[in-house]
Amino acid sequence: MKRRAGAGRPFRLVSLSHVNDPATTPIFAGDPPFVLETAATVPRDGYYLQYVRQGEHTGTHWGAPAHFQPGGRTADQLDPDDLFLPAVKIDVRVRAAADPDYALTVADLQAFERRRGRIPHGAAVILMTGWSDRWGTPGYANTDADGVCHQPGFSPEAVRWLIEHRKLGERGALGTDTFGPDLGIDTGYAVSTLLYDRRRISLENLTNLAALPATGAHVLVGSPINKAGSGAPAAVYGLIPRRPARSAGRPARRSRVAG
Repeated sequence: MKRRAGAGRPFRLVSLSHVNDPATTPIFAGDPPFVLETAATVPRDGYYLQYVRQGEHTGTHWGAPAHFQPGGRTADQLDPDDLFLPAVKIDVRVRAAADPDYALTVADLQAFERRRGRIPHGAAVILMTGWSDRWGTPGYANTDADGVCHQPGFSPEAVRWLIEHRKLGERGALGTDTFGPDLGIDTGYAVSTLLYDRRRISLENLTNLAALPATGAHVLVGSPINKAGSGAPAAVYGLIPRRPARSAGRPARRSRVAG
């Protein structure tokens, strides 16, 4: 009998990354264009190779503290432990569908903990908005007639709460299936400014978040490490225990908040 791949592992792997394709990958306003060119072919050169031109934050990617903090740690100054984090997923698809400018609140986080247990210290807090279903369409950037992007995200108050309660500590991350953790309408990047400190990172343009459980999983980020890098396009994986892990804290009572 043929054995299933990974059958002996205590976890299963799921990919949380989009395929990088210039035909479908949305580019954040002002970022460099994304180009893939054939540089070598097997018939002509004996091997196949593409030449890639892109910004460090193209497609599914991660950001290092230096992305928003002058003097912050760059990609090559972080450790592997900074890229392997316990994960929680908060599902706001219904609210985001009704309001594309929806911002996760402190009340949402508290309701999540009542239902699912405490968010671990140093966690990757991942927001599932449903925006990955819009990938490759104008609905992803969701710009209005004035060119303003409308995407859901975290509120600054929610991020301050996560920091004050050490859910985001020396390490940790905010993750989302949009361009980034800030609301699309926030051109001041209030959330990113709070997040990018110490060894904390961001995971952006994620996909396949339905495969990630609300609690109990970890995320692992693999990418090139550029000298003085602000991050890089990434293969982000969810590591899901084959036997669901118990949450760090016991839920006090049930809640109707999604997550």
